[in-house]
Parts: sequence; C-alpha cells; structure tokens
Amino acid sequence: MVQFPSPQTREIVKACVPALQASGLDITHEMYKRLLADEEIRDLFNMSHQKDGEQPKALALAVLAYARHIDNPGALQAMLERIAEKHVGLNILPRHYPFVGKALLGAIAHVLGDAATPAVMDAWTEAYGFLADVLINREAEIYKAHEDLPGGWTGWRHFKVAQRHDENAFVTTFTLTPEDGKPVMQHRAGQYLSFKLKIPGHGSQRRNYTISSSPSNDHYTITVKRRDDGVVSSWLHCSAMEGTILDVSAPAGDFYLNETSERPIVFLSAGVGLTPMVSMMETLIARGKHPSMRYVHGAHDVKSDIFADRIKELAAKGEISADLFYTTEKPDENIANVTFHKGHISQDWIRDTLNQDAIYYICGPDDFMRDTVKLLKSHGLPDDQIRYEMFGSASDAYLSTAGI
Repeated sequence: MVQFPSPQTREIVKACVPALQASGLDITHEMYKRLLADEEIRDLFNMSHQKDGEQPKALALAVLAYARHIDNPGALQAMLERIAEKHVGLNILPRHYPFVGKALLGAIAHVLGDAATPAVMDAWTEAYGFLADVLINREAEIYKAHEDLPGGWTGWRHFKVAQRHDENAFVTTFTLTPEDGKPVMQHRAGQYLSFKLKIPGHGSQRRNYTISSSPSNDHYTITVKRRDDGVVSSWLHCSAMEGTILDVSAPAGDFYLNETSERPIVFLSAGVGLTPMVSMMETLIARGKHPSMRYVHGAHDVKSDIFADRIKELAAKGEISADLFYTTEKPDENIANVTFHKGHISQDWIRDTLNQDAIYYICGPDDFMRDTVKLLKSHGLPDDQIRYEMFGSASDAYLSTAGI
C-alpha cells in the first residue's frame, strides 16, 4: 500500500513552492544533467526535447504542481495519468525510478544550497517516494491491461513497414504490421505508438507518433511530417522503406475518443494535429450509428491538407460536416456539408460557432490549443467536454495544469 506523506513532509514541501517558482527550471536542468550521464537512462528519453528545453520545463511544471497539491494528489490525477501513459509507451520500469530520485534530490540540494537543510531533503525524499509509488502502481495496471488484451504485449515488439505512402512532399503514412504475424491490440482512437530507434550518427532515439487509422487487429498506421531539423522524422522519410523493422511499444496515451457518449462532437485541429481526429472519425463511422460530427481544420494550403479528399468524401456522404481553413487560399469548390475559409481558425469564429452541448477534441500548436481551451472554459464548458492532446513534453504551463 502506498504510504501517504506525513503532515510534516507536506508542510515542508508546500513551503518550498516559492523556491520552485524561482528556481524550478534550474533544478530540472541540473537533474537531467545528472540523470543523462547514465547511458542506459539517457536512452529512455527523447533527446530533442532536451535540446529545445521542453523536457526540463515540463518537469519543472509537474514538480511545482505536485508541491502545491501534495495535500490533495487527487487533483493531479489527469496530469499523473498523462505521465503514466507516457512512461508506459517508453517502457519505463520500477528499476528506473531510483535513478530519477537520486538525480532529482541531488539537483534540489545543489540548487537550493544552504536552504536544502536535512529536514527539507528528508521531506523531498519521502515526497518523491510517494509519487514514484503512485506512478509505478498505475503503470503496472496499464502494463497488465495491455498484456491481457487480445493481441496485446509489453516491452518492445518488432514491426515491419508493410507499406508507405507519400501524402505530399513532406508527409508520409506508414502501415506497420507485426513481424511475428500475430494479432495486435486494438488501440483507442487518438492514442499513439512509441518507437525505439537507432539512427546512424545519432544513437538511440525515442519518439511518439499518433495512430492515424481506426482500430484494427492486424496493423497500425502513423502519418509523419518531415521536419528539416527532425532527426527521426527525416530518417523515417529517407530510410524506413517497406520491409524495415521497427521496435514499437503498445498503444498508449490519455487522449482518446469517448465512444459511449452521444453528445455532438467538434474535432478542432491545426497542422499535423489532424491525425488523431481522423482516427476518431473513422472509428465512429465504422461503428455505424454515431453522434453528429463537425470537423474543423486549419492548414497552410490545400496541398498541405493531407486528408482533405477523405474529409470531402465523408462530408458528401453526410457522415460529417466540415470547415476547412487555408491560410493562403479559398478553394473554388462546392461540396455538400463542406465550408471553405481563407485564413486561420480565429477565436472569434470558434466563439460564434460554439456548441454548448458538444465534446471538443482539440489538437494543434500549443498556443492554438491554449487559447481555445481558455475560450471554451470561459463560456462555461466543463472539463469533461474539453479534450486535448499535447504533443511533446507538456511544457505549456496552462495546458499541463488546466483543471488542477
């Protein structure tokens, strides 16, 4: 049984909130410096988020939120669930937690200096132990659930690239099938796959990519946009040909479709944020009877809107209605249930079309999601009607702690 921190520990940890506000990022930078000195531990991380500072920032926000709410960790449930799902995708195990604890406690002592008294360090040791136990227990439940599902697995499983299709010059869809030919577990629409890759010249790399297909028992698809500075995305585009073997962990993630709700749905995305939305729509359409669905997407132009043809097809059949925003143009087309717009998806437009009864699924750049979530909340939509996916390390202060 997880031992709740003592009253004394909780008071000391809460008293550290001002120090964490002032020096939290210094602590997490120092923590990762210590932690990543170990090659085994370093290989568990997405190193691109170290280079751009996203991972230390995300952890600083999480530590601060924990200190503020240590009396009521239930308030942190959504954040802890997101962390646990991410850890499961990366195959973090109980044996890894002592390394993290040692690095974090050492960083706290280093940055706080004389303020890191024995009482403070004892309190943080107990507080970290409690948090680690909570995550380890939850992750064990998720691993067990994966193992028990038909086609499920734990650890890394070999998949081969069965097919690849260039959506345009910058985006490619990969169909992945298990090398052993056995079934795969059906994902929850909106979840992602995690990959362990060895990239020549860059060593071991970890990445997550959203599953862009509806649930299946024999394959997954991912749709990847190549970034000029993207080590993994560039390698996938240039080197992951048909027959290439990839190490993949079971689907994970806390952003997924609520298939039991009969509420109307608004899918609101920008850029590459459309991939989980397409998976969700296809899932509901395959089911037959489904709630009304409105798909709203913003892209630079028609060529970069990789699933536009499929969206138009579904709209023409009356399965969905769609609003397609293009920064540079407004297509001269007349398609049933599709409205074309020139420009970006504005907050004014979202407000003017607000559906108080709908569940909103949101995915795109952080500033787009942050502004949209704030707008929806300001108009009275409750948390259970606002779902959003945070790519990367959840380093946006508002999005990572909304609802806390």
